[in-house]
Amino acid sequence: MELNLPVITVPKTKGFRLVNSKLPPIDIFNDVADPDEFQDLFDLQAMTNPRLKQEVGDLNYIDLEEIPWGIPGCPYAASPFTHVSPDGSRFSNGEYGMLYIGDTMETALAEVEYHQGRYLANIEDLKFDRMIFRGLACTFTGGVIHDATALAATHGIYQPDDYSASRVLGAHLRAGDSEGIQYWSVRNSGATCWGLFTPRHVHSVVQAAHFEFIVCGGEIVDRNKVLGI
Repeated sequence: MELNLPVITVPKTKGFRLVNSKLPPIDIFNDVADPDEFQDLFDLQAMTNPRLKQEVGDLNYIDLEEIPWGIPGCPYAASPFTHVSPDGSRFSNGEYGMLYIGDTMETALAEVEYHQGRYLANIEDLKFDRMIFRGLACTFTGGVIHDATALAATHGIYQPDDYSASRVLGAHLRAGDSEGIQYWSVRNSGATCWGLFTPRHVHSVVQAAHFEFIVCGGEIVDRNKVLGI
């Protein structure tokens, strides 16, 4: 897809994302400082921990040299690239992972609420549930970021539920060594998001807050910031 998007440099920027709190951080990423140390420790622990490969994810999805070893929150930066949803996402068809970040926590909440709502709608006979998400503050930079905010929010890559055009764009940019894409949030009008093709330029990912989503009758009916967790 030839859109001739402008290439921008993203200075040190703070953004936000959410992860389900039922998914614990992968501690092994915090225990080493480089790929060689990781491989040695991984091989050693795998002998006695049969669940390690499931916890770490599929390492074939990422070059270990791209993981920002030693940063605060390294597991949060790496896990989207080792735990890749086969269903894909807006800019991925499921063959590679991406790190999605919103400009504010409200943007991150709006994105997650929409996607969780779609998931819940497909669960039969769900009467009530309570989901806890961990809010994360992500600091990152980017030298080769393609700016899709140059396109109107009505462009085909911003279709609410049809990702065909955006996935073609994502694959094209990634194949051309793009580091990521800056784009309009589809769930929070006027807000900005980033989708990173690599965690290489993530500087830190730290816990900011917890949020609960209250589910009733298969729908999210309320969300709240949770204190004391």
